[in-house]
Amino acid sequence: MVQHQLDLVRADREQWLKQYYFLRAAFSVAWVVAAFAVGPSSAAIAGVLLVLYPAWDAVANFVDGLRSGGLDQNRTQMLNVVVSLATAIAVLLALQMSMNWVLGVFGAWAILSGLLQLGTAVRRWKSFGAQWAMVLSGGQSALAGAFFIFQATTPMSPSIATVTGYAAVGAVYFLVSAVWLTVSAWRARRAQLG
Repeated sequence: MVQHQLDLVRADREQWLKQYYFLRAAFSVAWVVAAFAVGPSSAAIAGVLLVLYPAWDAVANFVDGLRSGGLDQNRTQMLNVVVSLATAIAVLLALQMSMNWVLGVFGAWAILSGLLQLGTAVRRWKSFGAQWAMVLSGGQSALAGAFFIFQATTPMSPSIATVTGYAAVGAVYFLVSAVWLTVSAWRARRAQLG
């Protein structure tokens, strides 16, 4: 009976994780489309989008942490919530200075949130498997962050387009993870039936 309940909890969390990854991919795609379509023509809208991106990350990590056993069991996500909220505020302040400052803030956030995402993926790998894309995403995020910080120190003036590639690659990683979990669950069901 206890094992059956554990299996149900695990199945529920796995189903949530698939939905979560699909939702994260959809948001990132929508953000990239908005950044390309509207961001370049309006500094105000670009600013809103740049604050929205880490704020969304904070909300998503908070909800996922709660749905995945609570924030006490998901400390990397709890830390990611704090880091992402602080980043949204820092981006808001940096917008008053220059886009170089904004890119520097995004770079620091990409490093920290990438390493925390990497930690979350490694922990989840034990329970759900199919986390290799999230491991790669976390590592690549940290590398991209270092590149953003470097770019922020150059004389060129970055724009929201500098960040859109980062968001687009993130969308791909979330989509790959969602599809991978879906296919893995489908294969497991077929193996049980067959």
